[in-house]
Amino acid sequence: MPQLTPKEIVRELNRFIVGQDEAKRAVAIALRNRYRRAQLPPELREEIAPKNILMVGPTGVGKTEIARRLAKLVDAPFVKVEATKFTEVGYVGRDVESIIRDLAEAAIRMVKEQHAERVKARATVLAEERILSLMTNPPKHRTNPIDVLLGNKPKEPDVPPEEREKLSLRREDLRQKLMRGELEEQEIEIEVADTPAPVEINGASVNIGDMMGGMLPKKTKMRRVKISEARRLLVAEEESKLIDMDAVTEEALQRAEQDGIVFIDEIDKIAGRSSGGHGPDVSREGVQRDILPIVEGSTVNTKYGPVRTDFILFIAAGAFHVAKVTDLIPELQGRFPVRVTLKSLSREDFRLILTQPENALTRQYAALLEVDHVRLTFDDTALDALAEAAWTANENGEDIGARRLVSIFERLLDDISFNADGSMPPFTLSINGDYVRAHLGAEATQRDLRQFIL
Repeated sequence: MPQLTPKEIVRELNRFIVGQDEAKRAVAIALRNRYRRAQLPPELREEIAPKNILMVGPTGVGKTEIARRLAKLVDAPFVKVEATKFTEVGYVGRDVESIIRDLAEAAIRMVKEQHAERVKARATVLAEERILSLMTNPPKHRTNPIDVLLGNKPKEPDVPPEEREKLSLRREDLRQKLMRGELEEQEIEIEVADTPAPVEINGASVNIGDMMGGMLPKKTKMRRVKISEARRLLVAEEESKLIDMDAVTEEALQRAEQDGIVFIDEIDKIAGRSSGGHGPDVSREGVQRDILPIVEGSTVNTKYGPVRTDFILFIAAGAFHVAKVTDLIPELQGRFPVRVTLKSLSREDFRLILTQPENALTRQYAALLEVDHVRLTFDDTALDALAEAAWTANENGEDIGARRLVSIFERLLDDISFNADGSMPPFTLSINGDYVRAHLGAEATQRDLRQFIL
């Protein structure tokens, strides 16, 4: 994986996120410092901890998206958690450690997918061989669980040489058809693992089979499926056999410790606020004190092994409309030395959001409606009117940032989205400023609030 420079990281983030240059620079520097630290001698490397980041800004301006895109950019284990979930009824301090357990799960899933990709070609060959075997010589008996437990394999009946020759020719003929994709809709019966649904205990998902440590034989069931589906199921099964889970676990824990990114959202909601001589809310300050050891650096036990949090990058975010950053306990403030402020979106920002990102809403809705033969086009007056409508709605009501654009688009395209069903001939719908104002009505124009001032 190539190591990106801070400028390259910012350039990549600019492809998806508009503005917020200060926050982009901060995360780019933090990411580059990881690479710099990895090049140092081990004795010095252990002394350098990541510089955690605190983002302050209103909702919908890109805080979460910056962290998520950053993790995807460098292929790092990433987990997002709402700080407010730890203030709910039934909260216990050790639940905060579930953040790191979730990070370990994310790392295991990521590394397992990468290892599966490496053995995919081999697994596909093995799966197709099994399909050919099932088609030429379908099983005449089900596997006995007692034989599985004792390790006994059913004895295959002897096949005469002439019958073996016929089976070989038929197998080769089926192989050619399988390679040409002529058998995808044909159905065969395959034996698949019958995994019981996990049981939820205290909010955690528990698999009874895992609890038994694999002592019981795996339960299987027969399924009649198309060959296209059988290939998918059997490839996944063969991949799991080829993957070395010990190597996956070791690599995943290492990456969680060294490359993991934890995004703690709504951290302002657990900031204590003094009132009338009483101390801060006990529950909220308690949550801060429980988060503190994880951010400071500790070891959390997971089902895959212990995970050190010393070198995990923590990014916290909050609007801080009511509470202030200084309402956090001093120890926690000190663990987020890099603070950046994200600004509310302006008309110009909304205009750029509609055109600049690769996944801009205008492109998304155009692609969706093109499925039903409707070609959407937006001229400059339409983009100006949409930006004005979003900014005005945020000014007059609750400021929800870029999310406002989604509600505006849904209202703007409500009629055409409902009526388009693919039965109409292809046509082009050109949207201009007049169309936007006509469909959004008062929402597209700024209200004069001076009449309400006493």
